[in-house]
Amino acid sequence: MSNRIRILGLSGSLRRGSLNTALLRAAGEMLPAGAVLDIHPLNDLPFFDEDVEADGIPAAVAALKAKIVAADALLLAVPEYNGSFAPALKNALDWASRPHGESVLEGKPVALFGASPGLGTVRAQMHLREVAIGTGMHVLNRPEVFVGQAGGKFDETLRLADEPTRAIIGRMLDGLVVWTRRIQGPAAERVA
Repeated sequence: MSNRIRILGLSGSLRRGSLNTALLRAAGEMLPAGAVLDIHPLNDLPFFDEDVEADGIPAAVAALKAKIVAADALLLAVPEYNGSFAPALKNALDWASRPHGESVLEGKPVALFGASPGLGTVRAQMHLREVAIGTGMHVLNRPEVFVGQAGGKFDETLRLADEPTRAIIGRMLDGLVVWTRRIQGPAAERVA
């Protein structure tokens, strides 16, 4: 176990101009000392299909699962589509939880945040929490980060410019590092 906390960021939005992916990039600018963030795109994942799984795990799925195994924690950027979270993120979690009994999500600390042009991503994050419980992940409960009216909080280069939003994301990242060390156990806390 290293004293560095390795965080894997996944965005549920596949769009090039995604504000949720921009949130992940912003998080990378605000990491606490001793933490690193790797953002892994989900564009190449096939839809989960047990027939495909039976024929052999696709390379894109194997790459995702290897990144999750190597990470100490996950940071999920959660867009809200029709009152729930995005199918791309659900698909990634379905693959990561398979095959039965070999989930790479079990016991993984995770923080959720999301951006929306509307009121935020409250419903999407609540649904994702249910999936997190079902897959054995440990969700950081506070602070909750719901970035509403998100279009006005980014500049023309998709850099997060809103200081109050940056501040709460910074607090969430601090909390994720502490939460991860707590879950890893006393040896990890002493290293910090």
